This record gives sequence, structure tokens and C-alpha cells, in this order.
Amino acid sequence: MSERYDLISIVGPTACGKTALAVEVARAMGGEVLSADSRQVYRGMDIGTGKDLAEYGCGATAVPYHLIDIVDAGEKYNLFEFQRDFLSAYNDVVSRGALPVLCGGSGLYVESVLKGYRLIPVPENEELRAQLAGKSLEELTRMLASYKTLHNTTDVDTAKRAIRAIEIEEYYARTPVDEREFPLLSSLIIGVDVERDVRRERISRRLAARLQEGLVDEVKQLLDKGLTPEQLIYYGLEYKYVTLYLTGVMSYDEMSKGLETAIHQFAKRQMTWFRGMERRGLKINWIDASLPMAEKVEIIKNMYNDGCSKA
Repeated sequence: MSERYDLISIVGPTACGKTALAVEVARAMGGEVLSADSRQVYRGMDIGTGKDLAEYGCGATAVPYHLIDIVDAGEKYNLFEFQRDFLSAYNDVVSRGALPVLCGGSGLYVESVLKGYRLIPVPENEELRAQLAGKSLEELTRMLASYKTLHNTTDVDTAKRAIRAIEIEEYYARTPVDEREFPLLSSLIIGVDVERDVRRERISRRLAARLQEGLVDEVKQLLDKGLTPEQLIYYGLEYKYVTLYLTGVMSYDEMSKGLETAIHQFAKRQMTWFRGMERRGLKINWIDASLPMAEKVEIIKNMYNDGCSKA
């Protein structure tokens, strides 16, 4: 039996067009978009994170968005903070009678909401960090895979982020987590399904466009504002590779080719996570990315209305 949906969630790998779809769904259904992207929370990190704020429109027809540009670049935002901020934004949207549309490619962020993870803040463990300091990213990734609880393998592409993920797993293994409650929300989950070759072509084209639009200048400005190379490398992908280029570790050609390969690998990890969500009991309704936008929106509206009418 279907149950009334509390929100719509739109997920998919990078460059699949999920933001544009979420905006159009929100526009058609009186909704607002809540971002579930672990890097779009940072101010000043716009091109590299693909905020695409123009897609939300402007003026009277603009679609409101939340959880973007809420933290200063250089800080380390975490899953506990995301859940807290999501719940605040969600309650705000619902209080005004609008439909929350969750959109993002950070699988753990999405799943923490849809499965109602009960989390508590995780302090730094200096002793553990010292023990792990000499290990490679490959070794750390293998260690992460040994934990029974869920962990975010999609965004872990630097040793520092992997160490932080292990730190979190260790803390939860030794600490009861029943001090915090998170409401169980019912969501219609839509996955944007894009063919592998099309996805690769989109990623390559989009990276070229971002480099043309000033990605290197964006990273340089962050360094000029006082962020350290280490801080930017922590954020991975565009910020890692462009920082390595700007600090002379890589040539421009090495940077662009290495970054392109890393983004392709990242998209594969995202899809692996979403398939895992399905195995863990979350039903994802996959929609062909190549369908016309109006058709995709109509399919989602029908699914949503059908689910609510059968509640």
C-alpha cells in the first residue's frame, strides 16, 4: 500500500541533469529545492561544485533553494550538521505549505535523511589520526570497507577525508547513538538514469566549460583569501587538482586529464552508492535522462499524486 509522501528526492550521478529536473519539478508542483551536496554548502566554491544557481531562475518565477552557501570555505562541514540544517530547512518549507524537493549526488547525505540516521557530533581523535597518518588512500579505503556501518565512500578521494571517515566509524562503534532522534520521512525517490557513454561525454564537456568559465581563477582567489593548499585539497576533485596545478605539483595538462579521470571515477562510485541504497531497502524509480524535460516532470507528478491518493 502506498503512503503519503513527505517529499520528493531526486538523485543521480554528476552531470546527469538532476538539478535542472529538481528545479522544474519544484516549479510545477509548488516546491522548493533542498540541496544534498557535500560541497555546495561552501561559499565561494561555485564553479567547482557546479552550483548552477542560474537554473533556479530569478524574480517572481525563481524557485527557492536551501542548504547552498551556508558555510565559509575552509571549514569542514559534516553529516551531523547536514542533518540538523536539513531538518530546519525542511520544517521551514513545510510550514509554508510548499513541497520539499531534495536533490543531490552525495549519497550518504541523501540516505541519512531518507533512512533517518540518528547521529551525534564526532570529535577529533588525535591519537587515531597519528596512527593513520602514514597510510595511503588505498589502505585507508580498504580499512573503511571493513566497517559494518554505513560510510561515505563516494566523496572520499583524499587521505584526509578517508581518515575523518574512519574517525567517525570508530566513534560510532564505541558510542551509543540513541541520544538523537530524526523523523522518518516518506519520500518518492527519483533516480536520473543516464547511459554510461553519455555520462562520460557530459562530464568531459562540462569540465571543459568550467575551466573556460574560470575554475582556476576561483581556486586562486580562495588561496589569495588565505585558505591553505591543504584545506582546498581536502575538498577533493576540482579543488584538489587545480590546487596541485597552482602550487606547481602538476602541469595544466596533467591537472585537466587527471581531474577528468577522477570525476569519471567519482560518478561510478555515486552509482555504486545508489545501487546500494536500493539493496538497503530504498526504492528508486529510475527515469531516462534523455526524455524531454516536460515528460520527466509529468511522470514524477503522476507518481507523486498516485502515491498520495492511495495513502
